[in-house]
Amino acid sequence: MKEPLPEEEPEEMTLRPRHMDDFIGQDELKERLTILIEAARQRGESVDHVLFSGPPGLGKTSLAGILAVEMGAHFQATSGPALERPGDLAAVITNLERGDVLFIDEIHRLPRQVEEVLYPAMEDFQLDIVVGKGPAARSIRLDLPPFTLVGATTRVGRVAPPLRDRFGYVARLDYYNTADLGRIVTRSAAILDVEVTADGADTVSLRSRGTPRIANRLLRRVRDFAAVRSDGVVDGETALKALEVFEVDEAGLDKVDRAILDAIIVKFAGGPVGLSTLAIAVGEEPETVEDAYEPFLLQEGFIQRTPRGRVATGHAYTHMGLEPPGVEQGTLIP
Repeated sequence: MKEPLPEEEPEEMTLRPRHMDDFIGQDELKERLTILIEAARQRGESVDHVLFSGPPGLGKTSLAGILAVEMGAHFQATSGPALERPGDLAAVITNLERGDVLFIDEIHRLPRQVEEVLYPAMEDFQLDIVVGKGPAARSIRLDLPPFTLVGATTRVGRVAPPLRDRFGYVARLDYYNTADLGRIVTRSAAILDVEVTADGADTVSLRSRGTPRIANRLLRRVRDFAAVRSDGVVDGETALKALEVFEVDEAGLDKVDRAILDAIIVKFAGGPVGLSTLAIAVGEEPETVEDAYEPFLLQEGFIQRTPRGRVATGHAYTHMGLEPPGVEQGTLIP
């Protein structure tokens, strides 16, 4: 439920808002971006470079695309892992035109040598390219048209300070409240031509972990269930049955979330347990556990981070139908 499946990507794209007025939630951030965009329009300039941070699925890519649309600019997207060498960045950046928006997802994964090429491009709109090798090597400086770089990261702390400081605006996206998620589900249902009732939208939004991407994913699964096992209408009862079939519980936890809690509580006696050990126990990569699962489990109070590792809380024991141990047994109980 974390990343769109390949076959779902075209449908995922149709659900993305294209204009600021279509983007639901993150109201304070939208207001600040609107000010930046309007001010840049009045001056006839590009919007200053922007860095978005926050958990996956909250709309960082959508906001970057909206910024380009609102500025009437071309949008070009790439990612940190795709830019392995300075030449890769040069190939992308030299194709930009005046005012274009360049979006780099997972910007914290840029190699250091690529970052260094990016500094003068962001600050002075100039690109230094080294031609040749050895004693015959020489540096050529190219002038670039003014452009806007939009970076996105799930780990803002891993963005190198010199790179982070070159962004004119750094913004964090927060998890969505249930009301906003309900509006997102209703909007997406209309685009997908799915009939959804108010209680059906509420049921989906309550189990969406505060994340629009997951809300849309669950809506598609509930739609499938309603078409096969019901009359096609997504009401509260149908949504509840569908989410039970797809193993999403009342707290929004899926199979992997519960496996993480089960590993900490049962295999490691409530913790503490290190991230690498925990990841091996549930069959996931440490980065996936840390980026995709832990933020929500931490926010909802199911686990705690300690200097010695992850610890299950009393809330986690209760949710898993187990009796919480006492404080004297060494487990942190909130």
